[in-house]
Amino acid sequence: MQPHRELIRLNEGETFRLLRWSRSVHAVEALLGGGQSVTFTGQGDHWHYHPALELTMIQSGDGTRLVADDIDLFHPGDLVLIGPNVPHYWQMRGVSSGLAIQWDFPEEHSIWNIIEIAHQLRQLTELSRRGLHVFGRTSEQIVDLMSRLIQARGLVRLGLFLEILGKLANSSRKESRFLSEQAFSISSTPETQEIIQRAVSYILAHHRDEISLNDLLQLTGMSRATFARQFLLHAGKPFSTFRNQVRLQAVCHALRDTNEPVSNIALDHGFNQLSFFNRLFLREFGKNPSAYRRAHRAQEASKNA
Repeated sequence: MQPHRELIRLNEGETFRLLRWSRSVHAVEALLGGGQSVTFTGQGDHWHYHPALELTMIQSGDGTRLVADDIDLFHPGDLVLIGPNVPHYWQMRGVSSGLAIQWDFPEEHSIWNIIEIAHQLRQLTELSRRGLHVFGRTSEQIVDLMSRLIQARGLVRLGLFLEILGKLANSSRKESRFLSEQAFSISSTPETQEIIQRAVSYILAHHRDEISLNDLLQLTGMSRATFARQFLLHAGKPFSTFRNQVRLQAVCHALRDTNEPVSNIALDHGFNQLSFFNRLFLREFGKNPSAYRRAHRAQEASKNA
């Protein structure tokens, strides 16, 4: 996968961009309102970033979500706000669908002259720099508003968008959580960004294999000290921690979807020392792999009861 700094271009007369995909985040429609659309190639299946804020809602499909320094599973109904220049990536498992809204208001934008909006909008932008996962009743209300945007036009469309921003800005801390440990924004040179993105993409594609630091030094052409410093800056954590967390999320999918013995799953996902794997899993999820599997099965059974 090649890294990418996505350029967000609004169509004429738009304050924001509404996107939809029905099978893959690589094939996206920009919905103009009233049923009109423009298709283009999306970048959601790459580790990428852009200056626009983005609100993404998963309608179907599941996989692993990476936002700033957070790595987690996602499922239908997942709703996440991503800030400007915060790197993100959706590692989909098969077919998926969803909606996303993107907006970028530079300082000279007239929206900052509207007193009722400006203060909360600035607060929302600051919150978004850590990534925000929204759930509960607030998520349900926003998902409904996003769905209504598809056919809306003119002032009705703008009103729905502003209502969504209001719901996000006023979301209760009981119905939202930060994804990143700290505010996150890529600000290094484009060349360095591209090199580190190349390393991240390599880890995501080859997490089952033996990946050493030397492999990444050869891939990036960086010295050990430079790579360690730049990877921490861009991914928010050391290479070894990032690699292990990617592997753990893949293990979680296997625990949920298969009846394979835990030891086989661990070995198949790059963990050659089972004692280390069990200790790492317990520290990350607060329970051992077998208990994690049982809890998931019980939760699914209660849903289907």
